Amino acid sequence: MGRKKKVQTVLEGLLIEKAVAEGKCMAHHGERVVFVEGMVAPGDKADVRIIKKKSAYWIGQAIHVEPSSPLRQAPFCKHFGTCGGCKWQHMRYEAQTELKEQQVKDAFERIAKVPVKQWEPILAAEQTTYYRNKLDFAFSNRRWLTGEEVASGDDLDRHALGFHVPKRYDRVVDIEHCYLQPEPSNAIRLAVKAFALEAGIPFYDTVLHEGILRSLIIRTANTGEVMVVIVYAGGAEGKIAASRVAAFIQERFPAVTSLYLMHNPKQNDNYYDLEAELYAGKAYITEQMEDLRFRIGPKSFFQTNSAQAYRLYSIARHWAALTGNELVYDLYTGTGSIANFVARRAKKVVGIEYVKEAIDDAWQNARDNGIDNVYFEAGDMKDVLTDDFIERHGRPEVIITDPPRAGMHPDVVQLIARVAPRRIVYVSCNPATQARDIALLAPFYEVERVQPVDMFPHTHHVESVALLHRK
Repeated sequence: MGRKKKVQTVLEGLLIEKAVAEGKCMAHHGERVVFVEGMVAPGDKADVRIIKKKSAYWIGQAIHVEPSSPLRQAPFCKHFGTCGGCKWQHMRYEAQTELKEQQVKDAFERIAKVPVKQWEPILAAEQTTYYRNKLDFAFSNRRWLTGEEVASGDDLDRHALGFHVPKRYDRVVDIEHCYLQPEPSNAIRLAVKAFALEAGIPFYDTVLHEGILRSLIIRTANTGEVMVVIVYAGGAEGKIAASRVAAFIQERFPAVTSLYLMHNPKQNDNYYDLEAELYAGKAYITEQMEDLRFRIGPKSFFQTNSAQAYRLYSIARHWAALTGNELVYDLYTGTGSIANFVARRAKKVVGIEYVKEAIDDAWQNARDNGIDNVYFEAGDMKDVLTDDFIERHGRPEVIITDPPRAGMHPDVVQLIARVAPRRIVYVSCNPATQARDIALLAPFYEVERVQPVDMFPHTHHVESVALLHRK
């Protein structure tokens, strides 16, 4: 006898009350808190299918929405709702920034539970489309089909070059036009897809792990330079096919500055442990901030919104209040962009980063810009930043920290408290973990200022900069 199907609870006509962390919205069913996933906005009413029940809350997916929110606008991208990006396109940009600002405040009130002396208004993006400098497109022979296409029963082309469908890594949305990256990004992607199909080069199958073309990575710099990386599978024949695509790009788009091939024989798409082979052009492209120039290689980490990154770094430098006499530690330094950006106003800057290749870039960027008062070291932060390290390099007056979404390891927080710098500038892409870490520092530090920064318009993501002063 087969098991009975579990009947899912559907709550009808829930009023969506507010946006909360991780792109969800909140509603109430009686006294029960319900976190709602889907394309809803505060003020909408929605029928919600409950997918998870916890003692303190439920999680549900909106299956029907009555779009009654005054925050709404018409999405401008035809792929909205299917593509995994830009999930807040259905809300006016002014509403997005207000919701993001409130998310940061909520994190400090609920998690840090410390007073903030001064809240700065969110720094909205001046450019809300074509703001990214890097996109990673996936090739697939399993294109996502719309409901109408499935119902038609037609024999449809299943090739795609675009983005993975959320929670369906085996399916890719074929992107006709993306509003995230400036040209020639769209032109290159469309031309490469057409050429590969005409040439009969197999697109990768993520289920069977067959095919050749896996990814097309496009990086554009504010100097006008462009890098393209073709990621391929297969042996010698894979490299030959990828080289044909590279030759096509070189001929069709001669302005491409840097062209790479990258062989990925693995069953996952992570390419940071792979070797990149320069096919043509320079080995790097260049981003510029003020009079500083930063080399960007095929695996370099750099903030993907260059314009907002400059404004964020300027805030961090200003709040560090450097006079030229301070020893500064830049934790999670990446390619040393913040370290090199503040170095000319400090006595010395010491940067630490987990990824060795990023540290190599940091040293190179310092040399390129004639900066000689920096020191960089690679390794796991909790293992590198020790009392012995402090003894060797000195006790910092200022710490700038920009950790990944998971925040800082408790050992790192404890050491910072022991080292007791006068000021801490905490840059975060996750206000929840930032607030958690600041709560641990609260016995020793006061929160002087907090500045939300919108790096990613039309998404729920928000950066936050906090200035802490030693008590």
